[in-house]
Amino acid sequence: MTNTFLIYGANGYTGELITRMSAERGLKPILAGRSEGKVAELAAKYGFEHRAFSLDDDAALDAALGEVDMVLHCAGPFSITSLPMVKACIRNNKHYTDITGEISVFEACAAFGKKAEEAGIMLMPGVGFDVVPSDCLARHLKDRLPTATHLSLAFYGMGRISHGTQATMTMNVGRGGAIRKDGKITPVPAAWKTREIDFGAAKKTGVTIPWGDVATAFYSTGIPNIEVFTVVPPDGLRLMKISRYLGWLLATKFAQKYLQANIPPGGPSDDERARGKTLMWGEARDPQGNRVESRQQGPEGYTLTAIAALNIAEKILAGSFTPGYQTPAKAYGADLVLEIDGTARQDVE
Repeated sequence: MTNTFLIYGANGYTGELITRMSAERGLKPILAGRSEGKVAELAAKYGFEHRAFSLDDDAALDAALGEVDMVLHCAGPFSITSLPMVKACIRNNKHYTDITGEISVFEACAAFGKKAEEAGIMLMPGVGFDVVPSDCLARHLKDRLPTATHLSLAFYGMGRISHGTQATMTMNVGRGGAIRKDGKITPVPAAWKTREIDFGAAKKTGVTIPWGDVATAFYSTGIPNIEVFTVVPPDGLRLMKISRYLGWLLATKFAQKYLQANIPPGGPSDDERARGKTLMWGEARDPQGNRVESRQQGPEGYTLTAIAALNIAEKILAGSFTPGYQTPAKAYGADLVLEIDGTARQDVE
């Protein structure tokens, strides 16, 4: 055991935040990414080693993985970047984590579960927001109602989003929504359903989105019917509905180039993160009419991502892991998120 890990995509907004928090915890990750200059500058700032290589350079990737025990993959869009890193981790017997929220990535990692188990490593995509808090909430609801067959989750992120998050969302515009129905991920129109949600601290209108929990919550709970909601401004909701008809246009290469070029750089400042918070809500039901409801709140999303990702990295480096494909709550239980300061959960009676 080398007792260190690789942060790939360290110079991105979230990667840089994780790097900073690693230094504050006394951890010694190796930083990596495609841009030699940016990664080298960041590494020098914190006194870390660094490597620069592209994910299509198998030799460089294998060499970097030979120096560490696990990877914290922070370079999105993960639907493009995760596969070569996952394959390399299996090839080199190294644990894989990332901060994705994309359904396709979770399902792809699940398909590699058997190979990961044979390699003695854990594949755990989604070690940040929103998957860690929502996955723990889903598991908590299942524990409260073991007979549950329907699960609804919702989150309300009160804060600004980063360039990388917006880029991923823009890339997926026009692809519609998704739910899990009878155990299978099922396409639905964008903004397929809305409902009023009482988060405790606020009552908001939620709209269905194709978020990662449609995939992960099934593996964590076994509940076959899952819907995920979020809160968007009225203009955003209208655009989602319009995308049902103009999605094909927004997905064209020309439109994507224009939209991506107009995404503002960076992400929320430290002050903005300090002021922000995340609210979550969940409901589980069974065929007999039984129902349980819980709420949860925590720090701002990017802050939560960095803390949760490093908490899980420290567990893995300490030898606490389950080989194969895992979700946060399946591997570490429903109370994993409560290890983060500022997080609380309330059952609604």
